[in-house]
Amino acid sequence: METLILNYWWVLLALICLVLYKYILRFLFGMVIVPEDRIGLITKKFVLFGSERELPDGRIIALKGEAGFQGKTLAPGLYFGMWFWQYSVTMEQFTVIPEGKIGLIMAKDGAEIPTGNILGQRVDSDNFQDAVKFLENGGQRGRQATYITSGSYRINTLLFQVSITDMVRIQESMVGIVTTLDGLPIEANQIAGKWAEGHNNFQDFDAFIKNNGNRGLQPQVILAGSYNLNPWAIQLEETPMTEIPIGYVGVVISYVGQEGNDLTGADFKHGNIVAKGSKGVWLEPLGPGKYPINKYTMKVELVPTTNLVLNWASARSEAHNLDKNLSTITVRSKDGFPFNLDVAQIIHVPTTEAPKVIARFGNMVNLVSQVLEPTIGNYFRNSAQDSDVIAFLSTRKERQESAKDHIRKVLDEYNVNAVDTLIGDIVPPESLMKTLTDRKIAEEQKITYNTQKQAQETRQGMEKETAIADMQKDIVKAQQSVEIAERTASATVKKSEGDAAGVKLAVGAEAEATKMRAHAEAEATKARAQADSEAIKLRASAEAEKISLTGSAEAGKILAVGKSTAEAYELAVKALGGENFTRYKITEELSKGHIKLIPDVLIGGGANAGGTAIDGLLGLKLMEMMDPEKGKEQLIATAATTEVLEVKTKPQKD
Repeated sequence: METLILNYWWVLLALICLVLYKYILRFLFGMVIVPEDRIGLITKKFVLFGSERELPDGRIIALKGEAGFQGKTLAPGLYFGMWFWQYSVTMEQFTVIPEGKIGLIMAKDGAEIPTGNILGQRVDSDNFQDAVKFLENGGQRGRQATYITSGSYRINTLLFQVSITDMVRIQESMVGIVTTLDGLPIEANQIAGKWAEGHNNFQDFDAFIKNNGNRGLQPQVILAGSYNLNPWAIQLEETPMTEIPIGYVGVVISYVGQEGNDLTGADFKHGNIVAKGSKGVWLEPLGPGKYPINKYTMKVELVPTTNLVLNWASARSEAHNLDKNLSTITVRSKDGFPFNLDVAQIIHVPTTEAPKVIARFGNMVNLVSQVLEPTIGNYFRNSAQDSDVIAFLSTRKERQESAKDHIRKVLDEYNVNAVDTLIGDIVPPESLMKTLTDRKIAEEQKITYNTQKQAQETRQGMEKETAIADMQKDIVKAQQSVEIAERTASATVKKSEGDAAGVKLAVGAEAEATKMRAHAEAEATKARAQADSEAIKLRASAEAEKISLTGSAEAGKILAVGKSTAEAYELAVKALGGENFTRYKITEELSKGHIKLIPDVLIGGGANAGGTAIDGLLGLKLMEMMDPEKGKEQLIATAATTEVLEVKTKPQKD
């Protein structure tokens, strides 16, 4: 075994050298190999020769060969003279900044940062890869205003500490409000710094410092996008952009800028209206759209330019909510009744007058509460005190026009156009309203009753006409019956006249008597026919007029019968004589009682003609009771004969 080792010692030596070649070369030649993905950080342990063996006070990085951490680094490659007993070389990986990130640098050595500043200014140092140049060019210790973007860097971590942070991203329709943490102090009477240029949206903060940028709130904002912003230098607040809807304008109130000249003239004494960019209310309002407004340095008051409706009504409010604190107006009338009324006021603010309205009131809510609410409320309260409730209700239109004119004059003084004033619901007291309602109901009921009365009268007339129309057939039939009766009576009269003429021709002596009998019979028949005709006519009329004419018809009938009877009695008296007619009527009335005054067989005679005549009349009456028609004819003939005999027996005068 020993022999084997002695024969192959050189092989063993070669293996040891192969494994430990780095250390052997480092020991023999001071050689150091730095890999391609590494950087060599050097620490010098001591100094053998030279006067500068110690670092200056306050320094930790050696620039001139002092013992300690060396500013110079070893890039990938081969180096000699780095003896292990004098130098310590540490291999560190490159500093890699990923995409979407930035590297924040803090220097452990360098010059002092000036008092009042918190960030070190940028110096030429090849993105902090040359520590020696950084220190020689006056680089300052502490947090650096400059950063490194995505990539790989040979950073001397003995001098620099790298912190990786995200880039800043601002979303669409958003705006970034910037507050800087370093720079010059803000000027007196200002709340934000001056507008600085050349810093590329605060990404080059060193340029911001060199251009005399102020620390604190910045008037400039950052729009949507991705930015490399140093969070040690900038604080960012993301907020929505200011949107001005259609139908509105935005009056800008700037809290920053120089004091501007008032552009409204001497007549406007309610604040300054200045040009764009100055401090105060800008003369030119912003139209509809989206604007990147810094809400801390500017304020945009929306002013509607369309017709704006404000409701003094507890149960109704518009979408703009300017009338949310308005309520129904309570007024008191002259007669002491309180009542409520709703009012709607339509106003319009011209675009050119919007800055004046805002300069005067500050916002639209103040315009409503300070002007419109007291003006309209007091007007209607004063108006109601001059009238009672009923008169107020009846003159609503006139009061509305008066209110419109009054309010227009008032609002013109405030640069606001009054379009219209409308009175809505008027709610009188419940007790008074009940009285008015009852009165109206009574009036309507009266009209209803009159209408119903007219309808009933119309219906009665219609029913009457309908009844008359329905009875027309009966009336025509009655008229026909009357005509038939009249013709029948005429025929009877002619027949009677013919019979009378025949009797006259047959009995010469009895001609005059027959004529009288025929005339009496004709008159009686005619009277009877007329009575019957009149009765039929009156009966038909009575049925046409129903019950209302029945009495008149009966009266006419009785009158006609009485007249006919009277005429017949007159003729009978003339024919029989008054005394004989009286006896006849007495006998007739007794016969109606069915009393036998004479025997069934009459035996009579007498010495004088008068007795004979009486006996004859009694006999005729008995015949009439058995046969009325035959007895009546015989009575008339006997009367005529008696008259003739009286004529013959009457003494003749010379």
